[in-house]
Amino acid sequence: MNILVTGGSGFIGSALCRLIARNSPHRVVNYDLLTYAANPLSTADLAGADNYVFVRGDIRDADALARVFARSRPDGVIHLAAESHVDRSIDGPRAFLDANVIGSYRLLQAAREYRDSGSAPENFRLVHVSTDEVFGSLGPEGKFSEATPYDPSSPYSASKAAADHLARAWRRTYGLPTIVTNCSNNYGPRQFPEKLVPLVILNAVEERPLPVYGDGMNVRDWLYVEDHARALLAVLESGRVGESYNIGGDGEMTNLELVRAVCAELDLRRPRRGGKRHAELIEFVRDRPGHDRRYAMDSRKIRRELGWAPRESFAAGIAKTVDWYLENGAWRAAIPAASYRARLGGAET
Repeated sequence: MNILVTGGSGFIGSALCRLIARNSPHRVVNYDLLTYAANPLSTADLAGADNYVFVRGDIRDADALARVFARSRPDGVIHLAAESHVDRSIDGPRAFLDANVIGSYRLLQAAREYRDSGSAPENFRLVHVSTDEVFGSLGPEGKFSEATPYDPSSPYSASKAAADHLARAWRRTYGLPTIVTNCSNNYGPRQFPEKLVPLVILNAVEERPLPVYGDGMNVRDWLYVEDHARALLAVLESGRVGESYNIGGDGEMTNLELVRAVCAELDLRRPRRGGKRHAELIEFVRDRPGHDRRYAMDSRKIRRELGWAPRESFAAGIAKTVDWYLENGAWRAAIPAASYRARLGGAET
């Protein structure tokens, strides 16, 4: 297959590009604008590979999209390009509407025109990648299923919910073969350090405070990024058109538990002077508006239909993640400090 990945230089996108290029028979085209959260170093080791191509482009640019469809002639698209930081969406929602709603609309239209032109293969399909945040906040029990009603709380989650609805509408109205996935919180190497796990690692190494929103009792389900990449490829290859698939890591814990787990790994690998613990750097900060209390994903459908399941335990995954950030100074150095320390509050989860 020729696979077009939008946002392939981002955190999840680069993991997906590496998976396709290294561990599958497919060819991947990475279409990415290289905005602040993308890092070309995340796919640098794919340069020169026969089955990997990078194209710089904007999903809001209809002409550029038409060109990349015409040149790459994809059998499938996995759409990851998006603005994804909740705090930034609260401060500046317009950018999220432009990228996540208008950008997704442009991509769907480009895919539709490609299909209608007769250039697309008969089994062409588009996987639209979304988030568990579109479902809103859970109570202390239960999990989100594919049938859970949407109830987004932030401008970010509202923009993703809108894009999900567009993907489904383009299937029902125009017959475009789309599939929607909703994932839980990803973590792993190469994640931009405005997110909680990498920010805690880098702040702790620099002896900076480790900000935790509110009381730290907000619960998230944590999914190792390479497990998510495998799920997305399985959905593209074998998922049913018109369906939705929840992808979760079965790794529920509070934000405070997560931060303490990262601190414990750092205590083993890079002890602080004077016998202090990294957890002593934890600092509770004012909660953000509309902060959902709990997310948890029911992933039985993708397990049952596609045979996917997470392979990485949280203990092993977080150890790998800490090691990677400690060992990859060049990747860290390529990120301007101001780009992820723009906010003085808590870290995004």
